[in-house]
Amino acid sequence: MNQPPLILVTNDDGINAKGLENLVSVARRFGDVVAISSMEPMSGMSHAITIKVPLRAKLVSEEPGFRSYLTNGTPVDGVKLVFNSLTDRKPDLLVSGINHGSNSSSSVLYSGTMAAAMEGAVNHIPSIGFSLLDFDPDADFTASGRVAGEVISMVLENGLPDGVCLNVNIPSIPPEEIRGIRMCSQANGYWKEEFEKRTDPNGREYYWLTGFFHNREPDNGGEGTDEWALKNRYVSIVPIHTDLTAYGVLKEMLSWSFSKAYNHE
Repeated sequence: MNQPPLILVTNDDGINAKGLENLVSVARRFGDVVAISSMEPMSGMSHAITIKVPLRAKLVSEEPGFRSYLTNGTPVDGVKLVFNSLTDRKPDLLVSGINHGSNSSSSVLYSGTMAAAMEGAVNHIPSIGFSLLDFDPDADFTASGRVAGEVISMVLENGLPDGVCLNVNIPSIPPEEIRGIRMCSQANGYWKEEFEKRTDPNGREYYWLTGFFHNREPDNGGEGTDEWALKNRYVSIVPIHTDLTAYGVLKEMLSWSFSKAYNHE
């Protein structure tokens, strides 16, 4: 008898986040679900792992076809715990989110949501990160749930190339206003950090990170990129991979001539 797919659900906004609850609900339509998250939000943790304190995982909910764990670790820690200690079979799919806030363009570099998806890809598991462009803890996930269901269905049916995961971003607008789903490239942009200097009640100085996103795409906003799609009311899907090699640059750099003192061939 064939087993239903086993789907790992995680996030970086904490176990009580509405986005996680929504994604678990969607994932359970497609198979058995194991969920893991932290008590506190882990946004901006990227691919951090815990090496200085013990990792813990507590079973907080169990019923047929579903288990949920609470961990003191990062999103990537949670994925590693499930893969290595908390399940008796390899998940068939990993889904991360639904994140409260965008992970388009260079935000993918800092995102705990997308790091969890990347960890799945590193371990040869089809993985998807979902993000809604709304930071409100009580955001409306109606459209996001529909998008997640459609993308999960497509990935379970078609699979993904080894080492590739999907970065899915959803505009925060009513479902009927979404114009469609676009396959995109990552926009060329970056966050311009600014630190606001403040003083605490004890007179000690501290700094609060602020800043803004700078899109370096051409005047048309980089048509075909995730930022362009989102601004034009499309869902963006960017396939990303774990191999960070810049192959075009590598080809050019093969002609560089270094000191023979380092060449022992």
